[in-house]
Amino acid sequence: MRKLKPSPNEPVGELKRVLIRECGEALVDFREACPGLLLTSPVFGYQRATLVRATVAEMLNRALRFLPKGYRLGIIEGWRPIYVQRRMYLTSRMRFQNLHPEWNEATLTRTTNRFTHPPGAAAPPPHSSGGAVDVMLVDGNGERLDHHTPYAPFDRRSFPSYAKGLSETARRHRAILSEALLAAGMTNYPSEYWHWSYGDQGWAYRGPDQAAEIPKDEFLRSHEWKPYAIYGPIVAPPGWTPCAEDDIDEPLERLWAGGEGSGFPTKGQSETGS
Repeated sequence: MRKLKPSPNEPVGELKRVLIRECGEALVDFREACPGLLLTSPVFGYQRATLVRATVAEMLNRALRFLPKGYRLGIIEGWRPIYVQRRMYLTSRMRFQNLHPEWNEATLTRTTNRFTHPPGAAAPPPHSSGGAVDVMLVDGNGERLDHHTPYAPFDRRSFPSYAKGLSETARRHRAILSEALLAAGMTNYPSEYWHWSYGDQGWAYRGPDQAAEIPKDEFLRSHEWKPYAIYGPIVAPPGWTPCAEDDIDEPLERLWAGGEGSGFPTKGQSETGS
């Protein structure tokens, strides 16, 4: 068991030390497995796969049951193909290189890794495992609720789960989201309030402390934390066809443009992240 407190940034170098013991669990379509989920708009313009590991689908259904009346769970993304992650990483790297041509290779790589997870095998991107999801609270009409004021929706200062200066409404919505997902069996990547996972390296790295005060029912006892990941990178099931326009080496347009709506810092803004 890890002795040191995990970093909220979950550095790639530390995630690489987390062993993966792939359990072989299948991906399922969350549109069928979790009919109560609402599909919300993705940030970037690539074809989205509606897939997660089977146990993650169970946990999302549990989370729905734990939400107070009037709240729904909106999912942005689950499993993400490696080729999309590769494009995200290359785009981030190119943009940082344009912003800071004076940076050496080590600084460029380190900063890019903080912003976008590299598509490496030793520490595979969490979404490529099918164990990670991006979720938010929505109302009964499917409209996203406030998780970020007084910041703009894509201001990186609002990204950490316990960001400073949030409004009472934003804090309340994050707390409702957190309580439901922790009770369901998932844990949160602290640098992104919307990113939750089970079974991947991030989940193993975080340890059991996030859910320490959650009463354990039979389901949670059978899915307790382990000091190793049970999900590694997984390919899509037979019958799933990737979009040919996505499997290229061109920048993702919205991320490349930067500015409002991209979540990407401009020159002079904070350039730390995940």
